[in-house]
Amino acid sequence: MIEDVIKISKEAGEIIRNGFGTNFNIEFKTNESNLVTEIDKASEKLITAFIKKNYPTHGILAEEGGETKNSSEYLWVVDPLDGTTNFAHGLPIFSVSIGVQKNGKTIAGVVYDVMQDIVYSAEQGSGAFANGKKISVGKNDKLSRSVLVTGFPYDVAGNPENIFKIFEALTKASRGLRRLGSAAIDFCYVAKGVFDGFWEISLNSWDICGGKLILEEAGGIVTDFYGNEIDIFSRKILATNRLIHNSMIEILKNN
Repeated sequence: MIEDVIKISKEAGEIIRNGFGTNFNIEFKTNESNLVTEIDKASEKLITAFIKKNYPTHGILAEEGGETKNSSEYLWVVDPLDGTTNFAHGLPIFSVSIGVQKNGKTIAGVVYDVMQDIVYSAEQGSGAFANGKKISVGKNDKLSRSVLVTGFPYDVAGNPENIFKIFEALTKASRGLRRLGSAAIDFCYVAKGVFDGFWEISLNSWDICGGKLILEEAGGIVTDFYGNEIDIFSRKILATNRLIHNSMIEILKNN
C-alpha cells in the first residue's frame, strides 16, 4: 500500500508543479487568509479517484471534499496541497500529504515536498525515509541551541490561545524560529533533524496524519501542549526530537 500512496502523491505533485506560477482561480473559504485554488481541487480529484478505483471499500477524509463514509476499517486522510497560501503567492514550499489509518490508527504516511522532489514516507513500525533513505530526528538536547518551527491559525488576528505570547517566549528561549507555511513539511523537517521542535494550534486531521507518523517513526514524539497523547483530531500539537520536549512543554504550559 505504501508504494501506491507514494505513486499517487507524486502524480498529484506533478499537477501542482505544473500549475505553479500559472494563472489559476483562487477562492476563499472561512476568510481571506484561508485559500483554495483550482489546483488544490485538481490534486484532490486525482487522489480520490485513485483511491476509489484501487481501494473502493476504503473511506476518504479529504480537505476540499469532506468525508466519504463507509464501514471500512481503512481511512485515507488527504491534504491535496498543504501550503496553499505559499503556492498562490509563488513561494515554493508546499506538499501533498496522505495518511492511511486502520481502525483509527495511522499505518502509513507520505508527505511529498513537491518543489524539492522529496518523498517522506513511513509505515508503522518500519522507520521513516526521505526518497528511500532512512532519516532520524536530531540529537540536540538543549532548547537554547534549538531551531524551532511553527505556524499560525487562520484566525490569527484574534490571538487565540495567546499564540503571540508563546511565539515570543519560544523565540527568546531558542536559537531561532521559522515559519514555513506547510505543517506537513514542518513535521518532516523535525523528522530529519532540520528542526528540533514544532508546535501549532488549530491544525486539521489532514495536516497531521501523514507527518505525525513519519516523525514518530524517525524517533520523535507528538503530544499536546501538556505531554498527553493525541490523535489526528487534536487541536494543540507539539512535535519534537524527544530531547527538548519537556523544555518546550514548560514554556507552553506557562504561557
